[in-house]
Amino acid sequence: MEFFTEYGEASQYQIQEVIGKGSYGVVAAAVDTRTGERVAIKKINDVFGHVSDATRILREVKLLRLLRHPDVVEIKHIMLPPSRREFQDLYVVFELMESDLHQVIRANDDLTAEHYQFFLYQLLRALKYIHAGNVFHRDLKPKNILANSDCKLKICDFGLACVSFNDAPSAIFWTDYVATRWYRAPELCGSFFSKYTPAVDIWSIGCIFAELLTGRPLFPGKNVVHQLDIITDLLGTPSSETLSRIRNEKARRYLSCMRKKHPVPLTQKFPNADPLAVHLLGRLLAFDPKDRPSAEEALADPYFATLSNVEREPSRNPISKLEFEFERRKVTKDDVRELIYREILEYHPQMLQEYMKGGEQLSFLYPSGVDRFKRQFAHLEEHYSKGERGSPLQRKHASLPKRRVGASNDGNNEQHPSDQELGADPGAQSPPRSQDPGQQHPSGGQNGVSPRSYQKSASISASRCVVVNPNKQREYDEEISEETEEAIAELSEKVSKMHP
Repeated sequence: MEFFTEYGEASQYQIQEVIGKGSYGVVAAAVDTRTGERVAIKKINDVFGHVSDATRILREVKLLRLLRHPDVVEIKHIMLPPSRREFQDLYVVFELMESDLHQVIRANDDLTAEHYQFFLYQLLRALKYIHAGNVFHRDLKPKNILANSDCKLKICDFGLACVSFNDAPSAIFWTDYVATRWYRAPELCGSFFSKYTPAVDIWSIGCIFAELLTGRPLFPGKNVVHQLDIITDLLGTPSSETLSRIRNEKARRYLSCMRKKHPVPLTQKFPNADPLAVHLLGRLLAFDPKDRPSAEEALADPYFATLSNVEREPSRNPISKLEFEFERRKVTKDDVRELIYREILEYHPQMLQEYMKGGEQLSFLYPSGVDRFKRQFAHLEEHYSKGERGSPLQRKHASLPKRRVGASNDGNNEQHPSDQELGADPGAQSPPRSQDPGQQHPSGGQNGVSPRSYQKSASISASRCVVVNPNKQREYDEEISEETEEAIAELSEKVSKMHP
């Protein structure tokens, strides 16, 4: 209580246990004492050690604030630092999820056709909203989709996401080092096309859906060449028209010289699946991105005839380029610190008002709940390193559809050898400094459920942000969230009760 502030942060969250730890810091499960809600608090250590890491974190927290949707993980709060100009750590409060789709797929061998349909529906509904904002996620995979036992899914980890602006050169030559290889669209395997589109996310969703249907990854490539080999084994070699549009000479030559392969009928590959599901899967996994449907078009597919409802599939206006003005110029560590501080103030309305009147008034030190949290995290981390978990959360959730979701001890088995086989793209950016696909997301679990922790995003870019009518955007987001959550609550409950 001695660290209590007028914002109530010091006493608002009661930290209970560490549920994940990685190079970024630590994630603890906590309870919001005001609402009784369980949350995950992610402590990110030394945010400004590298400008690239700090700007990636900035991009992710900004996108999660702007993309408020029932199927996207929500940042509920960011703790106010004790100093505007000198803080190093960040405490981000997320909603706490029980597991992720990777664990659900591995631990449940009796998911039904209704589960598959509802899962895909939620993912496409999220993509419709995200893509309407001109945002490409670029790293969709089962581990980046959080799950609850009521069948709710939420997309997370926007550390590799990008906002596309028609007049931005970066929209044409984005790095190819995006998306875990197994879920990576063909056009990302060697700079295939001069400009890639939201279709890269549609391909990833297709791969995830296929994995749901079979319980195994569809294209577990060992390297880029192997990835293309197993993709063409199933889909056949691309047409001459598609080949002519590939800008990477080595990739074009490799595919042109490949022996002629005929596509394998997906009904043969997925003999026990709903024919409508297989037909939609074929559309999602079109080799040429122009042949894939948009998320909105996919939602109108006959497969969702009994589920789709435009009123609960919200869209949004494109994100203003002013929000990401920092992407267009080189920024310093102090620039990024100021921008992240500005994002933190979005969760502190009174402080934000003072800041907008004149930011220099806030250069002094003031009491902060972060001081209290720092001590609690240090204590918990010490016990965590000794194998002690602290007081576990008393979870009451059933799993999908069993009583619980079992643990997975294999982490992420994907291999990541060098991707230079088809040649580097001279217009591409450098790969992220640190990429750890095996880190997990913050969700808790009981009875052997492997705890998940939000992955630290490695590198990014940033600068000063200009807010255009933030109140209007906030009202729009709240309206979508309330209406849509109510609309799908009944659907979710029905699906979760399909098995005892």
